[in-house]
Amino acid sequence: MATPDRAQALAALDRVIDPASGKGLSAAGLVQGLMLGEGRAGFILEVPAQDAARYAPIREQAERALKGVPGVVKAQVVLTAAARARPPAPGVTRVRKGAQLAQDPHAQPRAAEAEKPPFVKRVIAVASGKGGVGKSTVAVNLACAFAAQGLRAGVLDADVYGPSAPRMLGVDEQPAFEDGKLTPLTAHGLKVMSIGFLVDEGAPMIWRGPMASSAVRQMITDVRWGTQAEPLDVLVVDLPPGTGDVQLTLVQKLKLDGVVIVSTPQEIALIDARRAAEMFRKTATPILGVIENMAYFPDPSTGAPIPIFGSGGAKAEAARLGAPLLAEIPIDIALRAGGDDGVPIVAGDPLGAVAQTFAAAARALSAT
Repeated sequence: MATPDRAQALAALDRVIDPASGKGLSAAGLVQGLMLGEGRAGFILEVPAQDAARYAPIREQAERALKGVPGVVKAQVVLTAAARARPPAPGVTRVRKGAQLAQDPHAQPRAAEAEKPPFVKRVIAVASGKGGVGKSTVAVNLACAFAAQGLRAGVLDADVYGPSAPRMLGVDEQPAFEDGKLTPLTAHGLKVMSIGFLVDEGAPMIWRGPMASSAVRQMITDVRWGTQAEPLDVLVVDLPPGTGDVQLTLVQKLKLDGVVIVSTPQEIALIDARRAAEMFRKTATPILGVIENMAYFPDPSTGAPIPIFGSGGAKAEAARLGAPLLAEIPIDIALRAGGDDGVPIVAGDPLGAVAQTFAAAARALSAT
């Protein structure tokens, strides 16, 4: 299928009138993060919180307008409400102290407003301070391990700049939007939600921080994870690396039962893992444990561990945090291939050694 023309999409959206300004949606600046891919189009319609109900029919009109654009088979408009910005306290500015930046008190994580989604019993975040350590691989395999225990499990892929869940779980559809809620997709016994369902793989997410945070709020508040009759037992949240806007939004809006820190053994990765752990400490979020990924490479002849990235780093860091070392995951070809092929190793080879390591970590987390 062809990729829709951007100019045609914007022109179609300008035929939908913003009730506040009387302008078309594009001219009014309400078309944020327009995403175009093969046969699909979508954007986020962010409005003031008090106007959310007023714009519900506008969202529907915008979807119909996009579906009329040549090349658009699927269209989705996500309506989200923007909270009013908190004004800075009088006289409070961000200043430099010598060679260091002082902490801005208005940028600190606050968990007082945080809530769990309706009918979700437990929320566990999987975090790292650094990209490329296998955090998403750990998240989807832990979720599959929970499902293998007979739990109703879900995955929220909150890495809006680098969503991995669609590829790793082998799903590429669009979630339905019904009665004001998004319905997660299902894969390998899991409920799954990701911003990656709205864009083609490889399409860049050229979003400023507030836009990314808005998308995360939408996935937290407007997804129907469970019902009273069938609540979700555990929701695994795959966080983006770092400690920026998206992470702050998550800890402020989503009540976490705890977090699992993922790192590779070398010190350069552990430095960033400490930053992530410190952010959660400031919100009184329990560190449930540490998982060391790429811990070693098994010698092809003897099976003896070859510590390519060093050894013992995550174990020592877990001890420093007062948390258990939940697992040491080796460098494994089948683990990598499972992520590429959309079949996590816990689902594809549940009796294998690597899958059993994830299963043991999931059992330990279930016991906490």
